[in-house]
Order: sequence, then C-alpha cells, then structure tokens
Amino acid sequence: MVKKKVRRISDDTATFGKVMEPSKTKFGVKHILQAIVGATLLAIPIGFTEETWRLGETLPLWNIVVLLIISLFFIAIFVYRNFSRNVPNFYWIDMVKRIVVIYILSFMIVAIILSVIQRAPWGVDWMLAFKRTVIVTFPSALSAAIAGNLK
Repeated sequence: MVKKKVRRISDDTATFGKVMEPSKTKFGVKHILQAIVGATLLAIPIGFTEETWRLGETLPLWNIVVLLIISLFFIAIFVYRNFSRNVPNFYWIDMVKRIVVIYILSFMIVAIILSVIQRAPWGVDWMLAFKRTVIVTFPSALSAAIAGNLK
C-alpha cells in the first residue's frame, strides 16, 4: 500500500503568497514605527531652528511646492533603489504606497512637533503653518525613508 502525502490548500496559498509578494516590498508595522522614529530624528533639530521658521515666512508658495516635489522625488529614488535591488518582480504600486505613507507620516510628525512648540499656527495662519511644515518635512521624510528600510 502506497501512502499519499496530503497537501493542504493553505500550504500552497502561503507558498504562492511568498513567491508573489517578496518580503522586501512589505511595509508593515515595524517599518512604520521605524519611519516614525526616523522622521522624528531630523524633525526635532531642524524644527527647532529659527531659520526654518523664517524661511516659512519669506519663501513664496511656489518654492514650497517645488520643495515638496523634490522631497517626494528623493524619497522615490531611495525607495526605488532599495526595492529594485533584490526583488525579482518589482511592484510599482507598493513603491508608490511606501512613498506616500513615508511622506504623510513625516508631515504629520513635523506638524505635531511644530504645533507643540507653537510654530505652526494652523488656526490663525494655516498657510504659514503649511509652509513651515513642508520645509521641515523635507529632511525629516528622507530620514524616515532611510530608517524605514533598516533591518
């Protein structure tokens, strides 16, 4: 009598899932927490400087928008470099999600920090608060992207 090996469907599904979605593309709670810590690392020293507050007052909105776009571009370059290094099947949607989550997390952390030290007057002058937050988010988001990819 020949014994047949019984395979469960869940085993095949788990294996299929690992093949279809490499662990490198996942952005779980660990990566989010690392990104939060990374964003905070540069948000605190830069957010506490008067130069960044004055830049928020003096720079026109167009320059702030360009700074936001440059920030997203640099995050995209870093994430793309880390995504494409050892991942045979590249996932563009996952990369875009990671970029957006990193920037939004960094923006929120900077907004909270600047609000706590009363340098982001959201209720009085939301445009000034937005400008200051984008300025400080630039290095903060890059730090978050680097920290979010640590092992």
